[in-house]
Formats: sequence, structure tokens, C-alpha cells
Amino acid sequence: MKRSKRLDKIPPYLFVKIEEKKAELTRQGIGIIDFGIGDPDLPTPAHIFKKMHDVLELNDSAQYPTSKGELSFRKAVADWYKKRFNVTLDPISEVCCLIGSKEGLAHLPLCFIDQGDVSLIPDPSYPVYKISTTLAGGEPYLLPLTAKNNFMADLDSIPNNIVNKAKLLYINYPNNPTGAVADKDYFVKCVEFCKKNNILLVSDLAYSEMGYDGYVPSSVLEVPGAKDVTIEFHSLSKTYNMTGWRIGMAVGNKEVAQALATIKSNIDSGAFKAIQYAGIEALSGSQDCVKQNNKIFEERRDVLIDGLNTLGWNLKKPQATFYMWVPVPKGETSTSFTEKLLEKCGILVVPGNGYGPSGEGYVRFAITIPKERIAEAIERLKKNRISC
Repeated sequence: MKRSKRLDKIPPYLFVKIEEKKAELTRQGIGIIDFGIGDPDLPTPAHIFKKMHDVLELNDSAQYPTSKGELSFRKAVADWYKKRFNVTLDPISEVCCLIGSKEGLAHLPLCFIDQGDVSLIPDPSYPVYKISTTLAGGEPYLLPLTAKNNFMADLDSIPNNIVNKAKLLYINYPNNPTGAVADKDYFVKCVEFCKKNNILLVSDLAYSEMGYDGYVPSSVLEVPGAKDVTIEFHSLSKTYNMTGWRIGMAVGNKEVAQALATIKSNIDSGAFKAIQYAGIEALSGSQDCVKQNNKIFEERRDVLIDGLNTLGWNLKKPQATFYMWVPVPKGETSTSFTEKLLEKCGILVVPGNGYGPSGEGYVRFAITIPKERIAEAIERLKKNRISC
């Protein structure tokens, strides 16, 4: 049976291959220290679980939800945005519930990309931006993120012929995979660029609650007038350790939110109502669990970065996310160093080139394992004389 041509344009999803390799080594009896997928190992807070349990017994929890989400969930999102960012949202027109932010990000290009249109995509970046653009018939134009530019795209360097065809500009701060953060001045520049060129600004804010050392990430919607050109994606996955629950939201420009809801109404039937009710509890309940999580991740970050620096790296501690973007030793590539760590040390990381060409020369560590295991990984590196 012949596959569609569009399927031939996209590679297998990066983490599927990583999981397959991990499973193979596990079957061989190799004890893997897994820094691969960014899936929190910490439990979902108990009060969220309790709410889920309670609402499962409600008669309406098993019925079809609305594609845009229950109004009570959308109100909770709007209230949270007001409290967290001082951003005012109309829960009726400016909030759309998602089956995780990945789903919304994947569907968005179907709303705005026609054959030959361009998406401006940071490189390296979350693979879904590029893949969903390709599936919609668009052309990804990659914007290099390098240490030299503090992992922020140089919008002034984009050729005019590309800008004229661009429909979407993606930004993601705090950033996956680099852990970089952006200040409000950069957000202002992005908003002004999109207004000038009639481009939709797509902000992926999945890691806004993972800040360390007193750093508090911002939303681009805090920029005056940003809502005119911006849709922002967020998720409860990382904030509340709910990756498998699949609940998130898109907020901002009401025309964009409605367009996304239209696509969703024809493709899916919305997020399970009981999970939306649990999401309300997460957003409106105590946020002490978030602070506790961040303290744990900050400790893990310190163990990893301090340990790598004793082996010759010279790494600064990132202010946000649970990702460490680590340059490979001289003479190595992203792929060769990943293979060396796996084969010699039983340490699984993600090669940077899996996030785009500009990711070459790096590997990504996700600190989603206990600090004792991170310390063990450092000892394995020392034992095998792996250094920068």
C-alpha cells in the first residue's frame, strides 16, 4: 500500500526512536540512566488526583465535551492568566482548551498555512513546529539560535522575500531544548515585527512556571497590543506533572482561538471533561506544589552542572526549564557523543541535531530523574574518562 507523499516528508518522531533504543538496551540488561524525554518523574499533586477521582462519579463526566472546552475550565485559565501575568482574557472568545499543547500546536498550521506559505521556526526547536507546517503544505524557514545570539532569533536577518511569504513566527521561552530565556524587550521586538508584516506570533509557553534562582518567566501577552497578533500555547503537563493527562490551552487573539476551535471541532471531540475539572483544581488551587517541584529541579540542575564542570565543561546554570543544553567535546558530533555516552556509560541523552541543524554540536539532558541518579551518571563519566 502506497503511503501519501506528505508522510515521506517527515522523519519518525525523535522520541519514538529514542524509546525504541532504550527498550532494546533494557532487554539486554543494561542499566540506563535516562536523561532523554522531558517527562517529569514527580507525581501529580494529590489534590488534583482527588478532584479527578471525585468528578469521575458525576453523570456528565463521560459525555462529549465541547471542542473549545468547558466554560468553567476556560474561566479558570483566564483567572490564572490574570493572577500570574496580569493579562486579561475573555474566557468565551480568547481561550481554547487543548488535548495537551502539542495537539494545538500541531493543528494550528491547518488554520493559517496554505501551499507554499512559510513558517518562521527557531532552530533548534520542538520538532512539532516544523512537522506540522510541512504536513499543512507549508515551508519551514529556520532561524538559527546560537550561543552567540543568546539563543534568540535575529529577525532583522530574514530576507524580505521570506518575510513576504511568512504567516507564522514561532517563539518558545523559556526554551526547549536550550533552556534559554528571553526578556520583555525581545518580546516587544517580536510583536512589532509581526504587526509590521501581518504575521501571527505563536508563543509556546509550556515552561513558564519552571524558573530558578528567583527568575520569573514572562508571557509575550504582557506586551501592550500583543493580543492583536499573538496566540499563546500553554500546558498543565510540566507545571503540575500531568504529561499523560493531556490538558492544555491556547489563549490570545480571538479570531485565532476560534479558527483553532473550528479545526478541532472537525478532528477531535475535546478533552475528557473529568480532566478539565481536574485542570480547574490545578489552576485555581494552591501553587505550593509548583514551588516544591522547582526546588527539586533546581537541586538536580546544580548536581548535573557542577558535576559536568568538574569534568572540563564551563556551563552556566540555566534559569528555567529542566533541560541542560550541553556542548559536545571537541572532535565529537551530537550523534557520536550520544552513542558514546550510551555505549560506554549507559547514559541516554538526546542528540542536539534532532532538534534541527543548529542543534549540531550539543546534546540535551532532561533532569527528570532523582539527583542521586544524576550523581551516579557523573561518576560513570569520570570512570570512563569522558570529559570536555
